Amino acid sequence: MEEKAKKTTRKANLFEAMLSLLFLIAIMAVGIIVFGVDPHIPMFIGVVGAALMALWLGYEWENIEKFMMEGITRALQSVIILIIIGILVGMWIDAGVVPSMIYYGLQILSPGIFFIACVLICSITSLATGSSWGTMGTMGLALMGIGFGLGMAPGMTAGAVLSGAYFGDKMSPLSDTTNLAPAMAGTDVMTHVKFMLLPTGVTYAICLIFFGVLGFLQHTSGAADLSAVEEICGALQGRFTISPILLLPPVVVIVAVALKVPAIPGIALGILSGAILGLIVQPECTLGTLLDTGMYGFVPETGVEAVDDLLEAGGLMGMMFSVSLTILAMMFGGIMEATGQLEVIVSKLLKLVKGPASLVALTEVTCVLSNATMPEQYISIVIPGRMYAEEYRKMGLHPKTLSNALEGAGTVTSALIPWNTCGVYIEETLGIGVAQYGPWAVFNWLMPIMNIVLAVPGLTIAQADGTRGKKKASV
Repeated sequence: MEEKAKKTTRKANLFEAMLSLLFLIAIMAVGIIVFGVDPHIPMFIGVVGAALMALWLGYEWENIEKFMMEGITRALQSVIILIIIGILVGMWIDAGVVPSMIYYGLQILSPGIFFIACVLICSITSLATGSSWGTMGTMGLALMGIGFGLGMAPGMTAGAVLSGAYFGDKMSPLSDTTNLAPAMAGTDVMTHVKFMLLPTGVTYAICLIFFGVLGFLQHTSGAADLSAVEEICGALQGRFTISPILLLPPVVVIVAVALKVPAIPGIALGILSGAILGLIVQPECTLGTLLDTGMYGFVPETGVEAVDDLLEAGGLMGMMFSVSLTILAMMFGGIMEATGQLEVIVSKLLKLVKGPASLVALTEVTCVLSNATMPEQYISIVIPGRMYAEEYRKMGLHPKTLSNALEGAGTVTSALIPWNTCGVYIEETLGIGVAQYGPWAVFNWLMPIMNIVLAVPGLTIAQADGTRGKKKASV
């Protein structure tokens, strides 16, 4: 039977391969834009379309099922890490680690450095929670009100909020997209985060300089209404014991990364240290509450809606949205890869590629187009990741080169597309559209440009052995 299957299968032509991809794009667009649903079921329908095309090409169902399983297997490490991070977030909130990070971040707010403070506060909050949406819906909303009281242009304030929120989302090991990108590329989250430090750090520094100058030019002498900040700080102090010692667990994770501890035990150390400190410092934190929040996430009751919205997060079950989407996406990718459908599409696009730098540029452009055509942040990482993973390997590049390119465009540019789920969320939450905040969201549009610029001298390119830069022979 296997011999017969081999004889009757054939390679997809460009039309057939594009048909599978365009079917996915169409169903994603209808589902997300027209009906406003989550991407999971449209993604599953896309899997069905890819499977039907595989049957058309002569593959037996047993083989197609095997292709899906192989695709899922490639993402299992990241699925495990996502689950563990869900546990960490829930326990860190219950232990007071995340509330302490947010509280101390809010203390830096000053009218004289309002825009820089917006960036830094949202960066800290997003790094602590791993969520740009949660940061924008809470801290971002409060800062928009404060900016209005200071007479700051709403677009500028929103741009600073987004720059900080997406920086934290991009760099936080707690973020689902930060875990999804290395899963698609074939590396681990800690290697991915470390490699992003240079291009992201350069972009972030430029943002801080930009907003510092902008704040100096826009600053007015009016008194700032910091009542929203005071209310948030008061609610945090009322529910948690805020202490500098609770900043130790994030330091433990950072040190673990620096010492090259593998991702899973490194995150586990963060969970353990947070749990121990929580039991010591927080009166309401018990072993029972830690186990419960590790499973179902933290459900706060501070009496302040903004704080409750921000801290209602984490838990193993809270990560099932990302885990299930990752599994469905890898089912699609597994079929498309094994049946050669991705290969025929990529082979046409790769005719534009002359070397590693142009491959990075092509990846970035594909991510942006994915955000526009399949308007969902996750898909802009998944599809380009599976499309180009093999070509990065053929060029002798480390997978972290691809994961950096994916997150450098897929994660951040989603906010710049009005009909993308991120763009829609921002408009609904902050009450301002892309046309107003887009030019001021410096981090979001500068990040992919910086990745491409730094790829030319090889600074965002890593060889298979992990070393940064171009091969000596090509220099």
